[in-house]
Amino acid sequence: MNKPSLDRKQPAHGVVATRGGPTIIYVTVCTRSRIRWLIDNKVHRRLRSAWEQADTWSVGRYILMPDHLHLFATPRDESVSLERWVKFWKACFAKGAGQPNQKWQPSHWDVRMRHRGQYEEKHEYLKANPVRAGFVIESGQWPHQGEMENLTW
Repeated sequence: MNKPSLDRKQPAHGVVATRGGPTIIYVTVCTRSRIRWLIDNKVHRRLRSAWEQADTWSVGRYILMPDHLHLFATPRDESVSLERWVKFWKACFAKGAGQPNQKWQPSHWDVRMRHRGQYEEKHEYLKANPVRAGFVIESGQWPHQGEMENLTW
């Protein structure tokens, strides 16, 4: 019998809420073919608008990089899966955009935060992205980030 590989090429979707703590998910979404179109103020506003329309999940801290984004999310309505929510806000974003090159990869990557330390570690990773990429010296200088709602542990 073959052992399952620990080197996943595709995410294993399916968020399970647990009692005794929040359900906070770290999500990564990439642009199709990793084309660099996310770093734009209009795109940033359209994304925030799409997340407001897709209100069955709350978006916490997020950061936009040229070809991908990271965000924290938590369900408001547990009957709507993360996968369905991501598809919905991608569709909201695309409506009326008039930008044929602004497309998303079909899937996303997600990791459920298991404890406060993991959440804080992922937040530090998120903030350090533009510094590691050489775009800024300090993470606070990066204009393509924000927080829609305060997701507390």
